[in-house]
Amino acid sequence: MHPKRGRYSWLIRPILVVFDLLVITLLSIFILGDSVPVYFVAYIATFWMIFGYSIRFYEVYRFTSITTINILLVKQLLAFSLAVFAFYGFFSIRNIELKESLSYLVYSMLLVAAGKIAVYYALKKYRRYLGGNKRNVVIIGNTPASVQLKEFFNTRSDLGYNLQGFFSNEEGEHVTDSIENSFTFLTENNVDEVYCAIEKLKDTDINRFVQITKESYSTLKFIPSVKKIYSKRLQTDFYDYLPVLSFQDVSLDDPVNKAIKRVFDVIFSLMIIVFIMSWLIPIMFIIIKLESKGPLFYKHVRNGLNYEEFTCFKFRSMKHVKHKDLQQVTKDDDRVTKVGRFIRRTSIDELPQFFNVLLGDMSVVGPRPHMISYTQEYAKQIDKYNFLFRHSIKPGVTGLAQVKGYRGEIATKEEIVNRVKYDIFYIENWSVFLDIKIIFETVINLFKGQEKAY
Repeated sequence: MHPKRGRYSWLIRPILVVFDLLVITLLSIFILGDSVPVYFVAYIATFWMIFGYSIRFYEVYRFTSITTINILLVKQLLAFSLAVFAFYGFFSIRNIELKESLSYLVYSMLLVAAGKIAVYYALKKYRRYLGGNKRNVVIIGNTPASVQLKEFFNTRSDLGYNLQGFFSNEEGEHVTDSIENSFTFLTENNVDEVYCAIEKLKDTDINRFVQITKESYSTLKFIPSVKKIYSKRLQTDFYDYLPVLSFQDVSLDDPVNKAIKRVFDVIFSLMIIVFIMSWLIPIMFIIIKLESKGPLFYKHVRNGLNYEEFTCFKFRSMKHVKHKDLQQVTKDDDRVTKVGRFIRRTSIDELPQFFNVLLGDMSVVGPRPHMISYTQEYAKQIDKYNFLFRHSIKPGVTGLAQVKGYRGEIATKEEIVNRVKYDIFYIENWSVFLDIKIIFETVINLFKGQEKAY
């Protein structure tokens, strides 16, 4: 995910979009004239935006090569040409000469290409000679790849990277300070991008970088080991020949999709609270209190979005004993009450989490939150990139891993690996229909019962 900070650079993309739309619409009027109907303009503008969005035509960054830009231009030209001739065929337009159509297509793409390439090189000159459009960056961790990245930043002044610090616990002539002091540096200075050599960091350090970059609206990126190969879960950008990883944009990064999911969460949680919790809470209060002393609700701290901690609610299903609730519940656990066994088996104990959904700490569907004490333990068994990616969305009351049988106690590494695998699949393939399907399967499992529902 790329940065959205900056004073004016965010305007470049919308200006280019407007420029391109003006080019293809005005040229259609001047070259094709009355030969095409009025709605041809709306058609080509709509198609241009849809296809441009699908191939990321406007996602050009300072490290993007001119080769990549040319490839994007060719793709857009071919698709645009097909769209124009498809319009002629569908509406049986035969009064336009081939010469006119080719002139329209060639002039359109030449002007679009000229505008795109001119801005690309103008920004390079602006950064190199006038020192503008700078991106403040720091590097964390001393590895051969991070030293190579440092040299890249220092030699490519046309890209406008201003290296403010190189932090590592290992000594070196290029190291400015320790990793511990980098946290203070990041909070006191305006840093746009943080590049971490993740193999040199502890899990606690990674969590702190995630939190700091989130609070400062900066971007966290990762420098991979040159000996490893990574899957599509991470987006790979090339700074010359050096790969740099960042979290891949997924559908839930889109503001519209986020809003849709949030509206769904609010409506669904309100329905559960009003139509079920309103009468269930008094009944549960009486039943739970009759069997054992203690509160109605069990409050426990969990890691949520970007590792943020929040208080998660459940109906209390165990005896109220301090400190003994920090361990996972196992089969035939003597801490679980008789009522507790029933509400855990039927998942009634999870219903108060819909208050967490309404408060915005959780979602109806998403990766299940782990105990804080287990988060670091699981992270040691899972590739760090995958475990970080799992926390890039809100945790859920239910999730894909749970309906596939990976719920409750985690006894083996295989179980946590499979749980994370399903969580990542959900994040990469999210849709409203997938959420509804998971909710439906959750309800079915409540009646069927699951092996680890204890």
